[in-house]
Amino acid sequence: MSFIIGIAGGTGSGKTTVVRKVIESLPKDEVAIIPQDSYYKDNSHLPIEERQEINFDHPRSLEFKLLIDHIKKLKEGKAVQQPIYSYLTCMRSEETIHVEAKKVIIVEGILILQNSQLRDLMDIKVYVDADNDDRLMRVIHRDLIERGRSVNKVLERYEKTVKPMHLQFIEPTKRYADVIIPQGGNNKVGIDLLSSMLEKKIHLGNE
Repeated sequence: MSFIIGIAGGTGSGKTTVVRKVIESLPKDEVAIIPQDSYYKDNSHLPIEERQEINFDHPRSLEFKLLIDHIKKLKEGKAVQQPIYSYLTCMRSEETIHVEAKKVIIVEGILILQNSQLRDLMDIKVYVDADNDDRLMRVIHRDLIERGRSVNKVLERYEKTVKPMHLQFIEPTKRYADVIIPQGGNNKVGIDLLSSMLEKKIHLGNE
C-alpha cells in the first residue's frame, strides 16, 4: 500500500521547491507526484474571455472527485491516467500521463487540505508557509514567465482573487497540517526532516 503525503501552502509559498528537494533525496523509482494543477476542471466549453477570468484559487475550480478517486486507486496499488491541464488555454489535453503506484505518493497543491475526503487519504499532511511579500514576488515571476501574463494583470489577479482566496480557503487549512515548513524551499532543516521520514517509510516498506 502506498504512503500518501500531502504538501499544501499558498500560491508562491515554495511548495514545488520543497517537493523537488524531497524527491532529490529519495530513490527515483519509489516516488510518484500528483499535482493538484492537473485536476482543474476542463473549461473548453467557455469563451476564451471567460476562461481568462477563472479563479484558480477557489475550490470550485477543481475536480476533487477525480483527484480523490485517483489517490484511492494509487493507495491500493493501482495505476491511474493523470489529466494534463494547460493554464494558457484553460483546457485539458486529450492526452493523459500514466502514473504507476509507488511506495510514496506526493499530492501537491494549494487546496489539497481543503477537502476532508482528500485529507483522510493522507498519511502525513504538510503545509509550506511563507511571508505574503515573498509569495507575491514568486507569483509575479512565475506568471510572467510561465503563464504569459502582464505585470498589471498579475497584480490585479493577486488583489482580486489570490489574496482573498488565500485568506478564505488556503491559510485556514494550516490547522490540518501535521508538519509546517516555514520559508518553503529555504528551510533546509524542515526539508531534511521530511526527507528522512520518507526514507524510513520506503526502507520499512522494502523489508
